[in-house]
Amino acid sequence: MELDSEQSTARAWFESLRDQICAEFESIEAEAGSDARFDYIAWDRTDPSGEPGGGGVRGVMKGQVFEKVGVNVSTVGGSFEGDFAKSIHGAGEDPRFFATGISLVAHMANPQVPAVHMNTRFLVTTKRWFGGGADLNPPLPVAADTEDFHATLKAACDAHDPAHYPRFKQWADDYFYIPHRQVHRGMGGIFYDHLEGDFAANFAFTQDVGRAFLDAYPRIVRRRMGDAFTDADLATQRAWRGRYAEFNLVYDRGTLFGLKTGGNIDAILMSLPPVATWD
Repeated sequence: MELDSEQSTARAWFESLRDQICAEFESIEAEAGSDARFDYIAWDRTDPSGEPGGGGVRGVMKGQVFEKVGVNVSTVGGSFEGDFAKSIHGAGEDPRFFATGISLVAHMANPQVPAVHMNTRFLVTTKRWFGGGADLNPPLPVAADTEDFHATLKAACDAHDPAHYPRFKQWADDYFYIPHRQVHRGMGGIFYDHLEGDFAANFAFTQDVGRAFLDAYPRIVRRRMGDAFTDADLATQRAWRGRYAEFNLVYDRGTLFGLKTGGNIDAILMSLPPVATWD
């Protein structure tokens, strides 16, 4: 699968960000006295046409601090099948597409440490755009952590456009919502999509979103990973994880996109928690 300069540039950044994040998470495990490391499995995709359709690498670590964390990168292309093309920006008249991105979900051993999601991506149809975001998902919310996470994302947004943070925060509040439960799935963050036009400016913003995540989240993990917790806290965490799983299986666009484009099923569902409960 041949890539143009913009596609290659975006892909290289997402893979670099993966390496930086995984190294930082492994450092946190080492600080806790754990020798846990990421296990990487490469996968290839065949387009419905029978042609090679790209692929990716699934990275998963199960450790002492990170009960289960997945950091995936993928670069895929080909043609959308059937009516799904009509649901994708710029693909209604021409089903050909390209997508490259990073997707991360961390479920933590200590319920005092918030779970987290981060994803950024670059898509090409008849249009070209960036999308993504990050949101904090604590079973036991702590105001200082929520404020830290949001302040770091706001600073990244403000460096590019003062209108970004309020718009993308509201977008996250609207998107990361579980209608059948009538609750938000966490404490929010930012979410953006269809950021198109100036590749260099939008790419720079997307890079800064990744850097902001890498700045904020490890700091929060280190702050909380030694906190005491009770069996009741664990029960709260596992019930909350059930709702997280419901969102990802019922409403999440990334899950649907992966399934509709023939992605690696284990990479698509790496977002699901290792242990969850439903009462």
